[in-house]
Amino acid sequence: MQNPQTLFPPFPTSHALASSLSKHHLLFLHLSTSGPPKAGHSTQLPEMLSSLNSHEEEEDPDHRHHHHHQHHRLQQQQRNPQQEFATQPVHIRELLITCADLINRGNFSAARHAVSLLSAAASPCGDAGDRLAHVFTRALSLRLSRHSLLDASLPPPPPLVEPDAALQSAYLMLNQVTPFVRFCHLTANQAILEAVDGRRNIHILDFDTAHGVQWPPLLQALADRSADPATRPTIRITGAGPDLSTLRRTGERLRSFAQTLGLSFQFTPLLLPSTAASASSGSVDLSAFQLHPGEVLAVNCVLFLHKLLRDEAGDEARELHPFLRAARAMNPAVVTVAEREAAHNSPLFLHRFTEALDHYAAMFESLEATLPAGSQERLTVEQVWMGREVV
Repeated sequence: MQNPQTLFPPFPTSHALASSLSKHHLLFLHLSTSGPPKAGHSTQLPEMLSSLNSHEEEEDPDHRHHHHHQHHRLQQQQRNPQQEFATQPVHIRELLITCADLINRGNFSAARHAVSLLSAAASPCGDAGDRLAHVFTRALSLRLSRHSLLDASLPPPPPLVEPDAALQSAYLMLNQVTPFVRFCHLTANQAILEAVDGRRNIHILDFDTAHGVQWPPLLQALADRSADPATRPTIRITGAGPDLSTLRRTGERLRSFAQTLGLSFQFTPLLLPSTAASASSGSVDLSAFQLHPGEVLAVNCVLFLHKLLRDEAGDEARELHPFLRAARAMNPAVVTVAEREAAHNSPLFLHRFTEALDHYAAMFESLEATLPAGSQERLTVEQVWMGREVV
């Protein structure tokens, strides 16, 4: 049996952030970037965009008029001497967005050409811009492959299959080298502790449980509240996620950890479909969830809601509103929410893409400022964990 402390790195105590918690709904981490392009792209990108424009006009003239305004904007950025951007090379960000738009409009031939240009410019080992471009180019290549399966001339990209051990290692590294996820967990845990104070039967419905690193500090805090093991509460966690084997391993680790604390603990895995699959059904299916009589319920949504497509005005067929209504119908004592302040759940692909590009640009630059050049930890977090999130 592995030592639980090696599986769940120590966290600061939950009461450290009690004074900062003013409400249970947490809006967290507004990240955006701006600024001139990296100097390393100065000799390649204008030629790349010019080549892409020519390629689209030659191979798919029917799409040219539909894309007129975007190309006109890019050309004005290059020509207008009054704009600061005119003195800079075209940023690789523009090429990424152009490629995403081509895929979105179904112009796979020009998109394939754009991916080849991006692949030549991006690197997982360059500066933050190079590494970001590498991750998003891989994601665009995978999306292009999914949308053009009938095009036999398109070479399939390498499959995005990471061993479970590699994903777990990358996630634990993310928690160790950045405060973002830990802060979300600590503030959510404090809200739960306040809501369940004095209750003997506690049930937590946790969406996107993953490796369960949020829960050892909460279990420790609940055990510390009572010196008499006979008066300690019974805790049930229903852990939801798309990978049943990962949930089962997480449950075993949490059970082992709770046993060392003398807590009565149960873990029930709840399998959720992938976001793509749930989009077709309209909502997350919670019919398998069971609340026992006398239990106080806490619903935990840390970095989960952005995976549900939000509704357009008058559109009730999307995922977010039905999910929130179902959660409210459970009558929980508390709902904890922590989210990125970015529209990652827009129903419009191009909007989601640009929001994600800006968000992860800030994340990559933060990691570059925090960890030394050549850091294996940074490479693992960016290419394994964040690379999977981007896809």
